[in-house]
Amino acid sequence: MQWTDFTRQILFAGLLFALVTAGAPAQAQPSWDGTLRRVHVPILMYHYVGVLPEDADDVRRDLTVQPDVFEGHLRYLVEQGYSTITLYQLYDALMLGAPLPPNPIVLTFDDGYIDHYATVFPLLQQYGLTGTFFVITGRADANDPAYVNWVQINEMAQAGMSMEPHTKSHMSLHERDRDFLVYEMLGSKQSLQAHTGMDVRMFAYPAGRYDDETLRIATEVDFQLAVTTQPGMQHVTSGLLELPRVRVSGNTSVSGFAYLLRGDWLVQIKRG
Repeated sequence: MQWTDFTRQILFAGLLFALVTAGAPAQAQPSWDGTLRRVHVPILMYHYVGVLPEDADDVRRDLTVQPDVFEGHLRYLVEQGYSTITLYQLYDALMLGAPLPPNPIVLTFDDGYIDHYATVFPLLQQYGLTGTFFVITGRADANDPAYVNWVQINEMAQAGMSMEPHTKSHMSLHERDRDFLVYEMLGSKQSLQAHTGMDVRMFAYPAGRYDDETLRIATEVDFQLAVTTQPGMQHVTSGLLELPRVRVSGNTSVSGFAYLLRGDWLVQIKRG
């Protein structure tokens, strides 16, 4: 990619989006009512959900939840009366005080691995739950078989899953120039909008890395919320682009999952 081609790439993506969504009614975006709020909602962060490859290293093991364990997590959520919500509902709660269902929780899945379609998607449907999937759009453009493709992304979106951008290449957004940030952030946003016909406004920073310039560009390209990898469950109106999450690791059993949701570990982190 030559940065002299930057404008051409963005204009093309914008034109494609305009053609796909021509005639669609404009979606009014809620304005902040002026009240600062704090909302307690666990945003769970998953990566791989599948069988470990034989040559898996420690990083892959830490990022991989076995399918039967994941199903145990979902069963626990249903049995304990949790309600999955979207980040759009969380946004409305923070900005407008919109009510949330009892025991709200957000399930997020980073990177758009193929097991998100093959394993996660059908299990969520089986248990009547929804998820937010942060997609590396360049992988879909390349039809990488290890990641979801555009047909699968669109199917998931039409079924009620939130398909949101995770940049085009999953490169760090920390200490980058403006052109790079706009290409990665706006480019992935426009790709998803063009392929799904939906207005996407949520974002996840690759590896949780960002800086002040990243936050400025996130505002410019009109992201409403962005999630980090920082631990926590409390979200405030003044921190819409720096939401904390709860990491679910490969060794998180159902009892460990219950422990994560109780939040006792957060007290220990604060003390430490």
